[in-house]
Amino acid sequence: RWAALRAIRLRGPRRRRVIMRVTPSLAAARARLATSANMRGALWMLASAFGFSCMAALVKGAGETLPAAQVAFFRCVFGLLFLAPAILHAGLRTSFATTKPGLHLARSAFGVTAMFCFFIASANAPLADVTALTFAKPLFVIVIATLFLGEIVRWRRWTATAVGFLGVVVMIRPGGVGFDPDPLYALAGAALVAAVAGLVKQLAKTDSLLTTMAWFAAISTLATLGPALAVWVPPSPMLWGVCALIGLVGVASQSAIVAAYRSGEATAVAPFDYSRILFATALGIFLFGEWPDAWALAGAT
Repeated sequence: RWAALRAIRLRGPRRRRVIMRVTPSLAAARARLATSANMRGALWMLASAFGFSCMAALVKGAGETLPAAQVAFFRCVFGLLFLAPAILHAGLRTSFATTKPGLHLARSAFGVTAMFCFFIASANAPLADVTALTFAKPLFVIVIATLFLGEIVRWRRWTATAVGFLGVVVMIRPGGVGFDPDPLYALAGAALVAAVAGLVKQLAKTDSLLTTMAWFAAISTLATLGPALAVWVPPSPMLWGVCALIGLVGVASQSAIVAAYRSGEATAVAPFDYSRILFATALGIFLFGEWPDAWALAGAT
């Protein structure tokens, strides 16, 4: 800034020399800022991956007794309760103030549908397999970011994403799952979450993190109430605690993933979501005895 102010006061050749000397430094500073932002986004994505893996394990445990629609409702209503103090502190008007209600409705619709898909798949298939099948999401994110967000995708990001997806293909061994609908639920959820990522990136330009979270919490709770009542099963006290924990972990993980896409470029942070396979495999082994075979280990590597 000092050099720029000095250049404004100068005239003629001296001004040009100062500008030429400062310009490379400004370009380097911009590059460092972009790298730092993507690094923060990557760390947030790692936190989100761990949180969502824990939530999937909790959902799998609760899904052995409760219908997926009821688990989804508990996730939403407890998430809203945990978010309520922040909403009340900021005020309802501030928390829900937006100029893009249509985008929030679309983001919530995609998010709720993806939640149902993942919960159904998690309750009926091995945790590591479901997690692996969701890793088509970064490819969808890159396509959305390129076509609709105007981001430039260079060969390193394409290569990293392609290698990760190749690992997923090795793990699931196409043709080995037959016509089991569970993989289709997981893949559909991956595509929907990619669309959510693009919408979140757009909403981040005008709305705060709290506004994005508040809209989704309110709409998803209302949207899942009817399906949950239709299949309601009275939960035990332990299941009430598990469902409350699902809501808490879900809110924290959702906050982390929104922060990730707000911090860095979507195509830069999305591939870090592949770390979920490590977390999900470990949880599957220790909690459910789901040992991965050689193909699964090779794909994860």
